[in-house]
Amino acid sequence: MTTVTIPEWNTLGLLPPVDPAAPASQERSPYRVALPNVVTRFATSPERRQILRGWLNFRAALHGMGIVEGFQWLNGSFMEHVEVLERRTPRDIDVVSFVLTPASFAPTPEQWAALDHDHVKKTFLVDSYLVEMDQLERPNLIRKAAYWYSMWSHRRNQAWKGYLEVDLDPAFDRQALDWLNQQETPEAQP
Repeated sequence: MTTVTIPEWNTLGLLPPVDPAAPASQERSPYRVALPNVVTRFATSPERRQILRGWLNFRAALHGMGIVEGFQWLNGSFMEHVEVLERRTPRDIDVVSFVLTPASFAPTPEQWAALDHDHVKKTFLVDSYLVEMDQLERPNLIRKAAYWYSMWSHRRNQAWKGYLEVDLDPAFDRQALDWLNQQETPEAQP
């Protein structure tokens, strides 16, 4: 998978929806980025690190059920410079997981909790939504993607913004969690 660098926040404190220097280029929101880059870019405070840890644990719960194919769109105030925009820290991260359900999908009752929106938000600090791509006919899948794109491409005040896409493959999750844990050690503190 080809990924891009996460763009810097623009003057509005948002990820730009397109590259301002090349607005018609393919490099646009949702930006396909590498998971470790999300963690290193956004782990700028204890609150953000806690949310990132929750997101990685949520991913681990999906992986534990065999859900490893697909991608996640990341958005919400977590992807914004909300500390400046609203003078607060983010409370969670908004995630839509577009997944392919494995043929052997048979989660335990405990694993089902990772598919319950309210449980996931409380436990993992992830405002989670799931789109089972293999369960939808093509027109409905396109409608779902268009719905989430239109929902997430603007703030409530109508400011146009970008968001990120991360592969659901667990290949880099351990590396990202290890890096995040290192940031919490006393010797890593300034």
